[in-house]
Amino acid sequence: MHTTTLRIPTADGHADAFAAFPGGAGQHPGVLMYADGFGVRPVLREMARELAGHGYCVLVPNLFYRHGPAPVVELPEHIAEEARPAIFDQLMPLIEAHTAERVLSDADAYLRFLSLRPEVGAGPVAVTGYCIGGLLAMRTAAAHPGHVAAVAAFHGPVGADGPGLFSGLTAQVHLGHAEGDMTPQALGELNHALDTAGVSHTSEIYPGTVHGFTMSDTDAFSAFGLKRHWDRLLPLLDRTLGHS
Repeated sequence: MHTTTLRIPTADGHADAFAAFPGGAGQHPGVLMYADGFGVRPVLREMARELAGHGYCVLVPNLFYRHGPAPVVELPEHIAEEARPAIFDQLMPLIEAHTAERVLSDADAYLRFLSLRPEVGAGPVAVTGYCIGGLLAMRTAAAHPGHVAAVAAFHGPVGADGPGLFSGLTAQVHLGHAEGDMTPQALGELNHALDTAGVSHTSEIYPGTVHGFTMSDTDAFSAFGLKRHWDRLLPLLDRTLGHS
């Protein structure tokens, strides 16, 4: 396996990013991975390496590169629940400044960059995201029908843009919701909207989880939730990217 840090040209400058590529010769499918609000840090790099170990070229961009290289906000090694309010006081202005227009402009740059890497095959790609990155993943997939074959979002506010977003999706979708974020009634309404839009999807609440359950450097972490995340994500990528 090969890992590296990169600078991706965008309409507004250069985004720093972490990338992990499988070892050996040949080309592999590309996966764009959007971090949660805390950004690119050791746990995200480890998740990218894990995915690369299954044969995917994984790109994890710094969403907030306009404000500086990652980590844009200083983070403790372990993000305890009591530390969140002070951290989000710093993060929320960055999240609010990352408008839908910026998201889509950056997504164009990230996908173009992936397509030009010699390690990445010419076929379709997948997009995955965590927390706010889950919404960004859905927006990216909707904006690139035909190119994005799969999208997965975990503990993400995927319904924040309303059901109109779903009408643009041609990708196969998996949504893993935290039990603390989503009531069964809200899940039913979301899944009905996906059905109405004709989206091929699985969308479920992961039992006993709270927001952020995939992130092992936080108090929200659930080993069960992370395992289910891999159990759902890897078969989705295998089915849609033609990789085994």
